[in-house]
Formats: sequence, C-alpha cells, structure tokens
Amino acid sequence: MRIATWNINSVRTRGERALNLMDKHDIDVLCLQETKVADDKFPRALFEDAGYHVVFHGLNQWNGVAIVSREEPTEVITGFPGQPGYHNDEEKEQAPEARALGAVIRNVEIWSLYVPNGREITQRHYDYKLDFLYGLARYAEGKKREKLLLTGDFNIAPRNEDVWDLELFRGKTHVTEPERAAFQRLEEAGLEEVTRRFTEKD
Repeated sequence: MRIATWNINSVRTRGERALNLMDKHDIDVLCLQETKVADDKFPRALFEDAGYHVVFHGLNQWNGVAIVSREEPTEVITGFPGQPGYHNDEEKEQAPEARALGAVIRNVEIWSLYVPNGREITQRHYDYKLDFLYGLARYAEGKKREKLLLTGDFNIAPRNEDVWDLELFRGKTHVTEPERAAFQRLEEAGLEEVTRRFTEKD
C-alpha cells in the first residue's frame, strides 16, 4: 500500500486537492487531519463519487480526522482506549475530541491522528498534549504483535534540526523535552519512525 498523510486544514475547502493528490501519486490510503467539519456536513459524496471509501470523525468546526482509501476498511475505530478529553472550561466535562480515527485495511491498523497543539507550556492544553501522547503510547504497546501504523500531525519537532531556528522556539511548545520524551515513548512502545530515512542526508 502507498499511504500518505496530510493536515488538510478544512476538507470542504480542499477536498478536490485531496483527490488530485491521490490520483497524481497513486495513493491507496490518505489520512487527513483538521478536517474542520462535523460528521453530518462531511463531503463524503465527493470521495465516494470518485470511487473511494471514506471514514471520518468530526464533532464541530474544529479538529476532525478522516481516512480515504481505495479498499473498504474491515474495521473502523473512533478514538483509542484511554484517549484523554479536554474542554477549556475546567468545570465542564473533559470529553475526548475528534483527534483519532483508526481503520483496518489489508490487515493493517492505520490511524489518522491530530495531536493537540499544546498552545503554551503554561496552559492546561500542554498537559493535555502530553497525556494524549502517553495514552497513545500505551495503546501502541498493547499492539506490538500486530501491524500498526500511526500517521498524522504530531505537533512535535523531535530534533533540533527539524526547526528552522531553534532560538525562536525557546520556551515554546513543539520542542520541549517533555514533548520529545513523549514522542520517544512511542518508539519505546515498539514503533519505528519511518519518515526520517527520507529526510536525512547522507
């Protein structure tokens, strides 16, 4: 399978581009993040009329994830067990957001993930981000004997060379040691970061 991932930043605005991308690069599975649409307004007909299967999870105009595939998934998983929730108001229910969607295709469990941004390191959203990543790692650890692929927008720069100017990020999210340690925890859970090989220079 040829699998790709894209933070589409509104599927209703860029749905045609997604189809063009799949056609141009012969993509079998496209994982999308930040679809920014509730399920009842998702443009499923756009993909189905083009011959694709599409599953999606969106609760409102924020976040949202989807998986577009040539083959119909044999299983769809909305949210991973132990996924933490969040609400800006601490007094309200901290319900899981639309940030994780899995689909089993050709016996491979493929996930489209939109990891919380973290906003500022002094905000509750930062702790939420870390909880999300460690919860994801715990889930992955229980899948060591299975074919599991986690794709998406992780909102982390694992290495200094992944940002254009490290000084601009000092004291900000995406490059802090706790975030990088949480990302590393995914590898300790048995996963391999497979894109690095295409970006590293000999």
